[in-house]
Amino acid sequence: MHDPEKTLLEGSVSEEILQKWEARGVNRRDFLKFCSVMTASLALPATFMGQIAEAMEADNRPPVIWMEFQGCTGDTEAFLRANQPTAAEIILDYLSIDYHETIMAAAGHQDEAAKNATVEKYKGKYIAIVEGSIPMADGGVYCTVAGNSALNIAREVCGNAAATIAVGTCASYGGLPAAAPNPTGAVSVSEAVPGATVLNLPGCPLNAENLTAAIVHFLTFGKLPATDSFGRPKFAYGKRIHDNCERRAHFDAGQYAEGFGDAGHRQGWCLYKLGCKGPETFHNCPTIRYNEGSSWPVQAGHGCIGCSEPQFWDSMTPFYRRLPQVPGFGVEATADKIGLGLAAATAVAFGAHGVASALRKDDDSTVKRED
Repeated sequence: MHDPEKTLLEGSVSEEILQKWEARGVNRRDFLKFCSVMTASLALPATFMGQIAEAMEADNRPPVIWMEFQGCTGDTEAFLRANQPTAAEIILDYLSIDYHETIMAAAGHQDEAAKNATVEKYKGKYIAIVEGSIPMADGGVYCTVAGNSALNIAREVCGNAAATIAVGTCASYGGLPAAAPNPTGAVSVSEAVPGATVLNLPGCPLNAENLTAAIVHFLTFGKLPATDSFGRPKFAYGKRIHDNCERRAHFDAGQYAEGFGDAGHRQGWCLYKLGCKGPETFHNCPTIRYNEGSSWPVQAGHGCIGCSEPQFWDSMTPFYRRLPQVPGFGVEATADKIGLGLAAATAVAFGAHGVASALRKDDDSTVKRED
């Protein structure tokens, strides 16, 4: 049966490119799907599919130096479990990863030599990827690699890169290591290397598809995507989680789970009263999801903890309590009253101010923030 959509997609990508990918063992359907997903992820018109396909085929893979500092390696784990494309496809077909402590065969002096050679040979042309925060207290002694501090390494490598991508919340904002009292003086890549061109991809961990899309954008257009005020790409962090959440209808109807495992929780009702920070968090988790797009925390029954927002560990805790009133809105309402007629007013307030807030009156029923 004739599929006009398939014909349109194939028509936007040259037959020569499709045949080359088929020769590599990647059928045209999967390749077209990848190009289509990347186009949609970047919020580009479908007509850009051909341009993305050409960028994937071009023999100009930029070298990559991936550095791990104060982090849990969760972003590397997410990257290694990427699907469509797989990590192996990214490494072999899209990028030349010259340095990554977790996956490279070399070790010790050899891997340090590889990193230094890339910096020297491809100055201003390679991509730096940073995972983990950078400690600055006491001269940066709290994180060293081969006797050199993370601070010195970041300033040298990121300072000479064409672009730097901070993966995960620790690299983007300091993350957990920077939580009070922050004994190591942990900071973000942007703070440690203020002159570097940095794209932040926060999340614990980041979604590997957002990293892939950011790289595809760089390969296609020769620059990083447009960002918001926190240095995050708008295509991935331009909307509140609350706006795209599959439980949003229950929020508007005033249907809330009151406890984990209760009837409302089992029926998929809103998790706001259980501490969900979706109304205060900007990320594409509801649409991109994790584990090959199969699920994400709220779908699985756990509220958002706001991990893609700056200083989330200090500002979003306690995670299982509604946040105290956040100033800035001219409207106040309790979650209980939203379902009784204030849903529309609250939605207008959210849209007008461009931020999300836990709105509630300061009454006896409000749970206060713990010290």
